[in-house]
Amino acid sequence: MPDRMDGGCACGRIRYSARIENDEAYLCHCRMCQRATGSVSIAFKNLKKADIDWAHEPDWYQSSPIARRPYCRECGTSLGFAFPDSDNIDLTVASFDDPSRFRPKHHFGAESIHRAWLNTEGLPEYATKDYQPLVDRWVKATGAMPE
Repeated sequence: MPDRMDGGCACGRIRYSARIENDEAYLCHCRMCQRATGSVSIAFKNLKKADIDWAHEPDWYQSSPIARRPYCRECGTSLGFAFPDSDNIDLTVASFDDPSRFRPKHHFGAESIHRAWLNTEGLPEYATKDYQPLVDRWVKATGAMPE
């Protein structure tokens, strides 16, 4: 039985609830996605447009002659990718409230993969809470670290 999962942008202006049938997601490395997100790749969950209920309709950017991207104009969060003539849409995995459920099943746009960024196992890892200058900034500004 499908689950419903919620998500949205960083500032909370755009919220959605989506019907999720499986845990499959994918990584897109194409140059359009790299430029649109400012990242070397983006994780997407492909869904039927009809399976998404927007509490507040996102803003849309016509990113190419054949595609557009939902986003929040207030905070800049990238929320996905869609062909206007398709029944499907890709939502950004990180925009879900709990993205940990999803697992990558394939890569797309492989011609633009930056291989050095795929397997970073073995690199030093630092927890946010252990970086004192950042902790100090948050505590000074808000009284506590964000959850």
